[in-house]
Amino acid sequence: MAPWWGQEARGGASGGMTGTPVVVKMQTPDWAISEVPPLPGSPAAGGKDGRGKNARQITWVLLLKAHRAAGKLTGAATAALSVAAAARRRVAAGRTDSDSDAANANAPPGGSPARLLGVLRAFLLLSVLLLAADVAAHAQGWHLAALPDLEAVEGLFAAGYAAWMRARAAYLGPALQFLTNACVVLFMIQSADRLILCLGCFWIKLRGIKPVANAAAAGKDDVEAGAQEEEFPMVLVQIPMCNEKEVYQQSIGAVCNLDWPRSNFLVQVLDDSDDAATSALIREEVEKWQREGVRILYRHRVIRDGYKAGNLKSAMNCSYVKDYEFVVIFDADFQPQEDFLKRTVPHFKGKEDVGLVQARWSFVNKDENLLTRLQNINLCFHFEVEQQVNGAFLNFFGFNGTAGVWRIKALEDSGGWMERTTVEDMDIAVRAHLKGWKFLYLNDVECQCELPESYEAYRKQQHRWHSGPMQLFRLCFVDIIKSKIGFWKKFNLIFLFFLLRKLILPFYSFTLFCVILPMTMFAPEAELPAWVVCYIPATMSLLNILPAPKSFPFIVPYLLFENTMSVTKFNAMISGLFQLGSAYEWVVTKKSGRSSEGDLVALVENEKPSKQQRVGSAPNLDSLAAKEELYPKADPKPKKKKHNRLYRKELALSFLLLTAAARSLLSVQGIHFYFLLFQGVSFLVVGLDLIGEQVE
Repeated sequence: MAPWWGQEARGGASGGMTGTPVVVKMQTPDWAISEVPPLPGSPAAGGKDGRGKNARQITWVLLLKAHRAAGKLTGAATAALSVAAAARRRVAAGRTDSDSDAANANAPPGGSPARLLGVLRAFLLLSVLLLAADVAAHAQGWHLAALPDLEAVEGLFAAGYAAWMRARAAYLGPALQFLTNACVVLFMIQSADRLILCLGCFWIKLRGIKPVANAAAAGKDDVEAGAQEEEFPMVLVQIPMCNEKEVYQQSIGAVCNLDWPRSNFLVQVLDDSDDAATSALIREEVEKWQREGVRILYRHRVIRDGYKAGNLKSAMNCSYVKDYEFVVIFDADFQPQEDFLKRTVPHFKGKEDVGLVQARWSFVNKDENLLTRLQNINLCFHFEVEQQVNGAFLNFFGFNGTAGVWRIKALEDSGGWMERTTVEDMDIAVRAHLKGWKFLYLNDVECQCELPESYEAYRKQQHRWHSGPMQLFRLCFVDIIKSKIGFWKKFNLIFLFFLLRKLILPFYSFTLFCVILPMTMFAPEAELPAWVVCYIPATMSLLNILPAPKSFPFIVPYLLFENTMSVTKFNAMISGLFQLGSAYEWVVTKKSGRSSEGDLVALVENEKPSKQQRVGSAPNLDSLAAKEELYPKADPKPKKKKHNRLYRKELALSFLLLTAAARSLLSVQGIHFYFLLFQGVSFLVVGLDLIGEQVE
């Protein structure tokens, strides 16, 4: 029997065509509607009787749309309930960032986070009191009265509010406006620098500028033609690691599979682990590759002085290093492609003044969560724009600490690795630049690695990356002034490289959007233009996101998150500049051990094992037990569990900005209200640790 809607559409058993037939197709999760055109000559094809749609058809369409909207609302409500439940668990657990900082034995006492938190709490308390006073004054209509009329009103509150208005007009307003103008000038200078970098990147793309010389191309042809082993330079590959059992296998496997004559490269696994089980696993992996015929050595330091810089310095002091011309450094989570050496080392050929060739990073977990997506935007801009432009036009940029090839002569000429800062990579790059060495950046050579997936790991990484440059600036400022490089290179190092991008950027980001903007709500005599609050930041965010066009839907979260991170970067910058305790904090960024995309494809295909398989086999447990007996742990420690925490500075700033947003409603400042509201919510989300990895 035909369905009822089919009968009705055809007029039943006796009638003719009375409506437009519709086929409704239900799918999961969406639905689709296909409309069948009416038959020729039917009333639906024209005329007065066919002008309207069938009422039952429209009802079905509306019902389906309502069902879809209800599904979306249900999903949004479920997500909101999940977020609320997670926030409730955070508050109930009571774990804060102070617990994490206290557990870190690497950071000497006397840091600055407690001082900044105390200032933010005092500022928050003052803003709440001022909001209460302003609400009471508006209720009395005093905001419309002139100051002389207000002074005539009797009462202690009226006298106090009149005194506050006089102080605002005479002292606070002008001082705040001066500070606002100064920060706006710094903001415009930094925005101009960002715009010039983008124009430089556009010029590179337009002109096809690439650091590929004839000598490099000739070297590549020689390799492809099957040159003799003695024609390949001797390369030393170093893999520094510390308690990174999640990633040691894939990194060692990737390095051992590099396409280079085995007699012409040596791998050093530089293990600084203080966990005996992890050291045993790494040692076993090295022994496995030694049995495969790879020239690989395992080095373990008993005294871990100087962190990564001390580890690299100790390895370079080995007697056999003098037999090698180049050294390549890969962090424990980096997985170079097999042709990495063939695409980087030839760039040194015929260029005796080139000291470093840096490759680009790519990320295997960039889509893991919102935090990794936002990090990917930042780092894509860093490599695509900053590193490429500085490498093409200045032959200088900051060494990224990994995925780079150094000429050993350049390292020795620059003084070698030093443990004086937490940014040993930037330190050696600056000293090599002062000695006249040139750097090349290869944007088309990528090396896969991981991004921090938890906010705690990312926050600690950013603290080290922003406190170290200020330490280095204090130490090398005099050396830059006394160096023999040209005036413009000194200007680039001092003003652009250090002051503008490492000091001014975190200073004005925090001061302008987290301090001055809320204060202008309580002191309307000072004004922050709307184009500073919204239009210029939105334009800069758009420029930042261009190298990662697939991330365009995240432009608003990116803008808010960058302002949220300004408190961490500002705190780190102050710590490094004034040599506070937290400036010396060194915490190894936690890795998740995610396989590279190539590994995942190989795993899905499940083909027979190839000769060059990246991920090593599972460790032999019997061998591990025997090694545990030979190398027992001196001081066994309980395994640390991962937790989501409450971040007090971010929460304090969240309540401060939301309080300022409420105050802005009294002044009818629309765009300022929305910015403060969304920025306050952003601080709240980060303060509750809802942005990164969620640990149940």
